[in-house]
Amino acid sequence: MDGTPLGDGTRAVRAGLPEPRKYEPTLPGPVFAAHFHLPGEPTGPYTYGRDENPTWTHLERAIGQLEAPGGPAGQDERTVVFASGMAAISAVLFSQLKSGDAVVLPSDGYQALPLLRERLEAYGVEVRTAPTGGDAQLSVLDGARLLWIETPSNPGLDVCDIRRLVAEAHRGGTLVAVDNTLATPLGQRPLELGADFSVASDTKGMTGHGDILLGHVSCRDPEQAAAVRRWRKVVGAIPGPMEAWLAHRSLATLQLRVERQCANALLLAEALAGREDVTGLRYPGLPDDASHPVAARQMRRFGSVVSFVLPDRARADRFLDALRLVDDATSFGGVRSTAERRGRWGGDAVPEGFIRFSVGAEDPEDLVADVLRALEEAR
Repeated sequence: MDGTPLGDGTRAVRAGLPEPRKYEPTLPGPVFAAHFHLPGEPTGPYTYGRDENPTWTHLERAIGQLEAPGGPAGQDERTVVFASGMAAISAVLFSQLKSGDAVVLPSDGYQALPLLRERLEAYGVEVRTAPTGGDAQLSVLDGARLLWIETPSNPGLDVCDIRRLVAEAHRGGTLVAVDNTLATPLGQRPLELGADFSVASDTKGMTGHGDILLGHVSCRDPEQAAAVRRWRKVVGAIPGPMEAWLAHRSLATLQLRVERQCANALLLAEALAGREDVTGLRYPGLPDDASHPVAARQMRRFGSVVSFVLPDRARADRFLDALRLVDDATSFGGVRSTAERRGRWGGDAVPEGFIRFSVGAEDPEDLVADVLRALEEAR
């Protein structure tokens, strides 16, 4: 290549592929191995199946190329894949924090964060929280070892200014991790915005088919990456080779999926805007959304999730029951639209009628028509 930056679709299709070899597949199949031939000193790249696997290597290289295109050589070595998003989140927190440290978490983030808070506090880590919106985490940042950002937040879709928070955090010696699950690297690149860690549940949009659990951490610093990789080894939070291979295969369609889903999400949000039975509509891609000005500065695509509130629990349940093209399921980022009444889990501070809607890749006319029909039936 002549050095011209590649487009997102080209990078997604080519990411992580090995150099072509005659008679070899373009993407080698999954390697199932607990151990490898290892005569002499253990100096090679593959020694034991809990530590490394060739299938992970290809996937880590691919994700690293998407997280930091044009980044430093060896960026693939700074990406570590995990058995789930929670495993990836835990790896950053527990590899970087020790007793006596302070960490800042979002008070409106993923509902499993309170479970992590319990563990961190049990280990002597001080946990501070503040909302995502308005960069409120800055108010409790002083002296913290790590700042954890989730933007857009799940499920409320608030956005914070990553560049601003990173600058303030680094000024005080604080590391910054960004949960980038909702945006994916095609929507937002935290490492390019200055973050030290970009973390995601690849169960969601990165793989996009709702059939595997996976997560990853991409790091700015090789020493931090080594610490995250050591944590994976210690706790054994490793992905299966088949899951890793399926994830790599799925990346080839990432740009196609994200483009369609984001376009559909905007059309759905526009269709919901102004309806008297819908309140609290949030989608960062809407020009009049409270988060849009900040999102437009740091996001390249605004994601596939739309949130809104129906008058009460009964109305929300009737709406979900009336949908024909949308599954009532709790994940997001998939090619098939899903929606749920988020309050049913009890872990999010949302109204009983709050709907988190993950927009899929259906024909937009069909999807919007289904949603509007279901809203009318729910009356």
